[in-house]
Amino acid sequence: MQPPVTPASPAPDSVLVVLPTFNERESLSRVVAEVLDLTDAHVLIVDDASPDGTGAVADALALADPRVTVLHRPAKLGLGTAYVTGFQQALARGFGFAAEMDADGSHRPRDFPELLVAARAGAGLVIGTRWMPGGAIVNWPTHRRLISQGGTAFARRALRSELRDLTSGFRVLSREWIEQLGLDRIDSEGYAFQVETAWRLEQLGCPVAEVPITFVERTAGRSKMSTRIVWEAFVNVLRWGREVRRASGALRVAGGSAPTGRN
Repeated sequence: MQPPVTPASPAPDSVLVVLPTFNERESLSRVVAEVLDLTDAHVLIVDDASPDGTGAVADALALADPRVTVLHRPAKLGLGTAYVTGFQQALARGFGFAAEMDADGSHRPRDFPELLVAARAGAGLVIGTRWMPGGAIVNWPTHRRLISQGGTAFARRALRSELRDLTSGFRVLSREWIEQLGLDRIDSEGYAFQVETAWRLEQLGCPVAEVPITFVERTAGRSKMSTRIVWEAFVNVLRWGREVRRASGALRVAGGSAPTGRN
């Protein structure tokens, strides 16, 4: 079922927060309430047929507040495809920005206004960054930190990126740069979507701002991370890294210089 079109045309600086959900019944209401209370954003919940009743909770939230809409999908189709669908809805409904955010409470809504300030100041992509001064992670064991930092370092090196948190899923993207990104060209289904979109925007010359956030390990529900998702990210980063090396080689042959990333 497609979400209803917003009755009034959104303002140019309006924001649609895309919240993918799968079994997030315990945390969804709180996250949505805080986002609506702290910002002027609208919320689109993309639920992948959660067996725990998350879809019904989402419908109740939409009935209670016209700023909330829901898209029910027939099965668990992946985080990346949920965001692509959400971004398409943001463009179709006239929003100036689309935001990514986890529905499990790990991304604090209180940090969201700072991301919006940076987006409305001109950044085409704003990343809520854990690995920078002012950023923090709460309740992660040491091995989780090492895995996350190692994966980020691997992706940065392979893709020759200057972005400090390529895997962060707390973001705001402007309409202009979503259109330039080309959603039909995104092929990542899982968390590799975060790396792919940030890196491709960086390559396009998108102005990127990184804002420190505090990431809090979820206290309800279960993580969606799996071996398959990690493998997809690893294979895709290697493939995209080959693209970077081929492009650099072609530029050297032509006598040019390879593009550099930016913070």
